[in-house]
Amino acid sequence: MLRFLTAGESHGPALVGILDGMPAGLPLLASDIDFELKRRQHGYGRGGRMKIEQDRVEILSGVRHGRTLGSPIALRIANRDWANWQKAMAIEPIEIAEQERKRVTRPRPGHADLAGALKHDADDARDILERASARETTARVAVGAVCKKFLREFDVHVASHTVALGSAGLPAGAEVAWDRILAAEGSPLRCADKATEQSMIEEIDRAMQARDSVGGSFQVVARGVPAGLGSHRHWDLRLNARLAAALCSIQSIKAIAVGDGFEAAGKMGSEFHDEIHYDKETRRFYRTSNHAGGIEGGISNGEEIRVRVYVKPLSTLPKALHSVDLKSKEEFQAQVERTDVSAIAAAGVVGEAMAAFVLAEAFLEKFGGDSIKEITRNFLGYIEQLRNY
Repeated sequence: MLRFLTAGESHGPALVGILDGMPAGLPLLASDIDFELKRRQHGYGRGGRMKIEQDRVEILSGVRHGRTLGSPIALRIANRDWANWQKAMAIEPIEIAEQERKRVTRPRPGHADLAGALKHDADDARDILERASARETTARVAVGAVCKKFLREFDVHVASHTVALGSAGLPAGAEVAWDRILAAEGSPLRCADKATEQSMIEEIDRAMQARDSVGGSFQVVARGVPAGLGSHRHWDLRLNARLAAALCSIQSIKAIAVGDGFEAAGKMGSEFHDEIHYDKETRRFYRTSNHAGGIEGGISNGEEIRVRVYVKPLSTLPKALHSVDLKSKEEFQAQVERTDVSAIAAAGVVGEAMAAFVLAEAFLEKFGGDSIKEITRNFLGYIEQLRNY
């Protein structure tokens, strides 16, 4: 079973990820992970935190001489901003001035501040927001980088691109080809259409001037996924359900659509369902459309897996919203923490990481083994089985 945990606070000493169940023999270097961490820090509309952090991973266990051992992989990413928070976030009880405690008693609408404070009987929402912060996704991206490296061993690739931001976006029903998605890498918002991206940048500029934030959506695409991952047997084994849970666990994510999921409700069956064809030369079933997003009956069908993910506007606004003090119950404006106007480009990278984890988990369930060599034998045998079906 593949599983992972993360630990760490936004302004604590470090973030930690532990990935358990990755087989032995996978080539892995810190630079493989650092590449993905750098991608997460990219994007127009990011705030001051990205000017401070230069994320680098330290592999603490599970790798020897550049290859995984099959034991738990422990990853650590230091928080450079820890130097400014050692008193406010000290582990041991210390005597400090009240202003140095950096208490948060006026919860921000849309954040975990109030709900978490009520749940944990906290009179300082910093106890909640430090862990609830999207800074935690740094560790997820590190874990996801390992999963992406594993999937690439079997020619499975995961990418993402920005589809919409505020009122700007690609036309309804537009599907961006894989090559165009890859070509968008490195652009300000990782949008495949330059004119649309410029409109998105203008949306961010308007929100920035209004001291506001703006939501958007991105699409995660997995290419090369073989038919047969996931299962129809139980609700928690269905691949679409597992992707939905993983992607909706990301901070600020409010909805996902598999394929043309939202549009399906307004279409006839003859318009929506992807007709099946067979290529005798390559000996494979295929479809000329992909409204299902590569998943049918909870099982991958061999087409590209496409999932659109919807991101709410970020909760911390320089133009603070109405709130109530946790202690006095008096009405105030919510407190303001350092924030982004939009983190849509980074959100796509986090989405890739979570999708890669789910796909790697399902891949190992299907082709299980303790080493890359063993899994490769199982995988190649299954591919031959499909060709001879």
